[in-house]
Amino acid sequence: MNVRTENPLPTAKDVRDLFEGLLGREVVVHTGGIMVDPSEPAGALVGTYVDPFLKLKAICLFDLALAAYAGGAIGLIPAPVAKESVESDMLDPALEENAREVLNVLASLMNAEDVPHVKLDRAYSPREDVPADVAPWVKSYVRRQDLTIEVAGYGKGCFSLLVL
Repeated sequence: MNVRTENPLPTAKDVRDLFEGLLGREVVVHTGGIMVDPSEPAGALVGTYVDPFLKLKAICLFDLALAAYAGGAIGLIPAPVAKESVESDMLDPALEENAREVLNVLASLMNAEDVPHVKLDRAYSPREDVPADVAPWVKSYVRRQDLTIEVAGYGKGCFSLLVL
């Protein structure tokens, strides 16, 4: 059996299907989104994924809006609470905790039968400094998906997934 060393880069449809399944509501995904940058004033929720040898294999970023809307939808938190978080540029702790669970489940999109299994290693809060070994990758032109994701009843935000 041949083992590939690269984890798959999920398609926009894969991402949409996962979000719809998790959130239990319609999700619209648009390709060609902006690269999410955690150094922007509102920051970003950043998840790092590692293989069994703790080698960095992927990075996922939600801008503050997507973190708030996905966190609200999965936790059944009313949309006005999520929108207030976005307007204040401060991610409510309950919304962040829920959005971290979405990051955790996203690992399933990068796992396949013939590649090393990846898992969420760490999540960094908006405005939290990301480590020096992660920061340079954020704006790199590697295998990546930059999407705009709209969660029905909540709003839209930006999503970046980099598979290294």
